[in-house]
Amino acid sequence: MASRPQAVSVPARASPAASRRSYTGRPVTTVDDAQAIEALRRCPLFEPCPEGVLIEVGRRLRHRHFRRNEVVFHQGDPGDALHVITDGAVKIVLPSPEGDEAIIATLRPGDFFGELALLDGQPRSATATAVEPTETLSLPRDVFRELVDHHPELRDALFAALAMQLRRLTKHVEELHFLDLAGRLAARLARLGRQALPGGVGPIELDWPYTQSDLAAMIGGTRQSVNRLLAELIDDGLVQLDHERLVVADLDALERRAER
Repeated sequence: MASRPQAVSVPARASPAASRRSYTGRPVTTVDDAQAIEALRRCPLFEPCPEGVLIEVGRRLRHRHFRRNEVVFHQGDPGDALHVITDGAVKIVLPSPEGDEAIIATLRPGDFFGELALLDGQPRSATATAVEPTETLSLPRDVFRELVDHHPELRDALFAALAMQLRRLTKHVEELHFLDLAGRLAARLARLGRQALPGGVGPIELDWPYTQSDLAAMIGGTRQSVNRLLAELIDDGLVQLDHERLVVADLDALERRAER
């Protein structure tokens, strides 16, 4: 579930003859080789691989479509495929028995998810849900394991991606433990801005398909508290929020707010 900022989405096309039906009832299609390779180059897991490996992987991918709020897989499901996002956004959540959820990652085009269950054969450790209309390229578990066994480049990239995921989760735990809710909100928005435009200056515009409840689930707060704290950031001129667009007006100031 490693992140890669500002990846360009690459829609995949296939003829009707290349389609089969998914468990959701919508078509799962094979992928045009050139488009698949281009999408893989934008994914941290496959980017280091030589052209020959990308071609081999690309030929074995399937194109998946998910509606807004549609579940890609549930916690506890069998781990049957790795997904690479080509368009849209996916949230990775830990659901509670009471129906609440903690969002542990939000992923955009170029990101991948679902690799843990493919490695150890255990059920899915979290639930993945599309937060807007989303397209992914999926790689079946048996194919994935075969490729990892035969291509050291892919195995090394997988280890690097898992290390990145561990660092991200460690940072998340650190924020939960040491920052109050206002600090966690500022830190999360600042990190999203920094990921979208590393080293950037001036206002940073982010696609924002998330609800206030989603934002609360990202930082371990309530919707009411997040609404109040977000309004304070807006009043202070640090962020602006429209319907599906969030603008970080002053990234440095937002990062300083997180340190209070």
